[in-house]
Amino acid sequence: MSTEAPQGPGFGIDIGGSGIKGAPVDLVAGEFTHDRLRIPTPQPSTPAAVADVVAEIVGEFGAASGKLPVGVTFPAVIQHGVARTAANVDSSWIGTDVDALFTEQLGRPVHVINDADAAGVAEARFGAARGTHGTVFVATLGTGIGSALLIDGQLVPNTELGHLEIDGHDAEKRAAASVKDNEGLSYPEWAKRVYRYLTVLENLIWPDLFIVGGGVSKKAEKWVPLLDIRTPVLVATLQNNAGIVGAAAAAAEGIQH
Repeated sequence: MSTEAPQGPGFGIDIGGSGIKGAPVDLVAGEFTHDRLRIPTPQPSTPAAVADVVAEIVGEFGAASGKLPVGVTFPAVIQHGVARTAANVDSSWIGTDVDALFTEQLGRPVHVINDADAAGVAEARFGAARGTHGTVFVATLGTGIGSALLIDGQLVPNTELGHLEIDGHDAEKRAAASVKDNEGLSYPEWAKRVYRYLTVLENLIWPDLFIVGGGVSKKAEKWVPLLDIRTPVLVATLQNNAGIVGAAAAAAEGIQH
């Protein structure tokens, strides 16, 4: 697989713990062709309830969604279409064939991908890593730390490297953006923890590029320059659009997971 973006239209849906968002995507530019639609995630967020919302979102776009393959992000390890974990959604998802559920509900091909992996694909095709060969590591810093690893544009799925044990701690328990807020850390104090996390990754995988994303990247000037490491660090460019765009691209490319 190349690092070039797929051609043509696509449709992406991003499932989160609080909201489900979707839009048709121009897979040449990596941009929405219509304003996205957001519907609150049903509570409880069971498979049947979420599948109904996904169908509602696709249906709302009518002809704009055509019969395009639909890419869907999901906050879980997705192995051959099956959810192996469940983060911020109902535990009944564990063991569910999410691909099959959504494919049956929509009556068209559906491709489900881990949410951090989708962000990584989006950055590789349209964002900060576009045209970059070699090893790229994308870290989404939020409530936890999501990770995506790409080698020459090829996704290595479900890496879950936000859970590395570093200095006796789960990395995301020390360096996630939520920890900064919960512990009242200054940007320089928190940057030291992110620095430590990235240096461990440097020595494990020797990446050519780090990309950091998540809401905290909007204040990148306050902490990214403090990451004095050997690997270049760039800020993710697609922000809140990354999930939808990456899911649509993954579906169009048929990325295996």
